[in-house]
Amino acid sequence: MSDKTPDEVKDQEYLSTLPNQEFDEAVTTMQNNIQNEIAASSSLVGNKQEILTLKSEYSADDKQYQHKIQELSKRYTHVRKTRGDGNCFFRAFGFGYLEVLLHNKKDYAKFKEAAAGTLKKLMSLNYPSFTVEDFYENFMSVVNSIGEGTTLDELSNSFVDEGLSNYFVVYLRLIASCQLQLDADFYQNFIDNGKSIVEFCKTEVEPMYQESDHIHIIALTSALNASVRVAYLDRGGNQLVFHDFPEDTEPTLHILYKPGHYDILYPR
Repeated sequence: MSDKTPDEVKDQEYLSTLPNQEFDEAVTTMQNNIQNEIAASSSLVGNKQEILTLKSEYSADDKQYQHKIQELSKRYTHVRKTRGDGNCFFRAFGFGYLEVLLHNKKDYAKFKEAAAGTLKKLMSLNYPSFTVEDFYENFMSVVNSIGEGTTLDELSNSFVDEGLSNYFVVYLRLIASCQLQLDADFYQNFIDNGKSIVEFCKTEVEPMYQESDHIHIIALTSALNASVRVAYLDRGGNQLVFHDFPEDTEPTLHILYKPGHYDILYPR
């Protein structure tokens, strides 16, 4: 039995009748419409919510998810949702990590030092300096604000502003891409479909709205000396699964993964 809605079936049937050029244009239009609908219905970064509000997203008869959310509530008090636009991991990481660093000067100094060194690494890979420097300066202005006494409200305003928030996400994507290329011999083992690291970065890492997976998280946390724990709320087994990036580190930030989406978690 198909999981597609009647509208999705109609869209698919319509697309199958189009010549190649019109097909590409129609797909682009549909993708833009989807993005616009998502943007109209959700904030880039939302407010904190009680963790048990997640239960309302699933049927009361869905014992697997209801049980896992109940178990999640023993470890976490709140969740902060991010827009499901394909940038959710990078946005959750960016806002969530800086929010923690507002009250953690030691980890902030380490993070700032790693962040400041990323431009030189990108230049070593011959990225266009004029364009990258613009993103870098905007990125570092937000990072620097954490050490200059910015408030949580001011940080939130930066991340719900479409322009500022997306500049930050773009640069995080460039950082991850850079790390993948600098350690290409290691990361190549995780790339499928015969793509080179450079091809993977240009198609799966750097473009906005491309979803993220383990390899993106490993590269970004490695590049920024950051530590993240991801809690997996999915159909895999009856117990919650947690992965730490890097392994065997004490996590600074906690993130919730639901299939295709990432939000921010707040430990008890």
